[in-house]
Amino acid sequence: MSFISDNFLLETSYSHELYHGYAKHMPIIDYHNHLAPSHINNNHRFENITEVWLSEDHYKWRAMRTFGIDERYITGSASDKDKFRNWAKTVPYTLRNPLYHWTHLELQRYFDIPDLLIASNADSIYEETTAMLQQDSHSTLGLLQQRHVQVVCTTDDPLDSLHEHIEAKQKQLGIVLLPAFRPDKAMAVENGQSFLEYLERLSELTHSIKSFQDYIDALRKRIVFFNTVGCRLSDHGLDQLYFFNQDAFDVEQVFKKALGAEQLAIEEIQFFKFCTLLELCKEYHKHGWVQQFHLGALRNNNKRMLDHIGPDAGFDSIGEFTQARTLSGFLGKLDQSEQLAKTILYNLNPSQNEVFATMAGNFNDGTVKGKVQFGAAWWYLDQLDGMERQINTLSNMGLLSCFVGMLTDSRSFLSFPRHEYFRRLLCNMFGNDIKKGLIPNDIGFVGKMIQDICYNNAKDYFDLSEQIEGLKKQENLKYNQN
Repeated sequence: MSFISDNFLLETSYSHELYHGYAKHMPIIDYHNHLAPSHINNNHRFENITEVWLSEDHYKWRAMRTFGIDERYITGSASDKDKFRNWAKTVPYTLRNPLYHWTHLELQRYFDIPDLLIASNADSIYEETTAMLQQDSHSTLGLLQQRHVQVVCTTDDPLDSLHEHIEAKQKQLGIVLLPAFRPDKAMAVENGQSFLEYLERLSELTHSIKSFQDYIDALRKRIVFFNTVGCRLSDHGLDQLYFFNQDAFDVEQVFKKALGAEQLAIEEIQFFKFCTLLELCKEYHKHGWVQQFHLGALRNNNKRMLDHIGPDAGFDSIGEFTQARTLSGFLGKLDQSEQLAKTILYNLNPSQNEVFATMAGNFNDGTVKGKVQFGAAWWYLDQLDGMERQINTLSNMGLLSCFVGMLTDSRSFLSFPRHEYFRRLLCNMFGNDIKKGLIPNDIGFVGKMIQDICYNNAKDYFDLSEQIEGLKKQENLKYNQN
């Protein structure tokens, strides 16, 4: 029997009213995730729950390793059923970890399974969910439609052809699928030979790259291409933003050293990244994009497992990087020339929440509502405590009413109940404030603010009104035809 009731996480009657009356039925704009666009374009059907749930989820992998599960049952050669059995064995012992809530929320929302997942029912749940995943309702498009997802913005390398996005638009699949420009590999000059190989591929798509200016111009061409396919966002995964006086080094000389496979000093690498990102951000501003900076991760800590499995396998952690001065310098440099695009700052170290929230406020200039955002709680922080702390900090240091809300940041098509989780938590916080007399008992006004945070603000901030109207016309046409 499930502990996830209709009023899960909702502690007051005001919270109940706000969630069920205002938040619950709002559509979803998932403006940052790592879903495969090919799965959406081709309406992929997953063979079993392991493929859709465990195959790329490093949250679950970390938990299983901690519980003592052998790597063969995580990323190794074991059968999908055996991998699921070992996940089911682990789940009861994830109590108080967000995985416990997410697991049972997803089983209930997508498969109508209220039972707690344990070792003894693993086989029956595996078979039941596998059978459902063969139905139209549980194809990738079916899963998205179940959660009323309108917009999905994937994360795409500058070299990507984006043919899946182009085809999906032509097919009118009932969802807006947009790319997001993620040039992390394009900026990874520290990677030596792999960076040079990346430049070769970039030059094949654009033009010969023999100088830093050639390199920037090539990336600009890819930005123009992404823009023609409907891109509205860029995204960067960085430990921190770097800031230098622009004459600290000669960037052309640094680039020539990189082309010659010479070893770069740490400061030269950082300067190169600073100069590159500065030019990219100017281009984002030119096209009216939103730029996202995910800051603070310390990646690939376990060298032995990195060599064995590869990156993005669950061996990353919260980093401890200095952020305030470089954030101020970098954003200020763009603002000074009036080339600062709409910006979302995501913080991974909760001790720096106030730094990020107040820094965002420094560059809100009245030209755009919530121009610079303190973004949603990210990665290790997208759980009850982390989200509450982010919301409270934003409320105290900025305007929660202008917040663009939640995203999945996920590789799984079963992750969209995270939006529900966020909405329940948000309604509960407002409901408790009403009960305590901290805010007026004006359910209509508060409910409208909650709807803005859950959906309306994102639609306006990312300039998605035209695409969403087109989506509604598709839906009306199908309804009339039926």
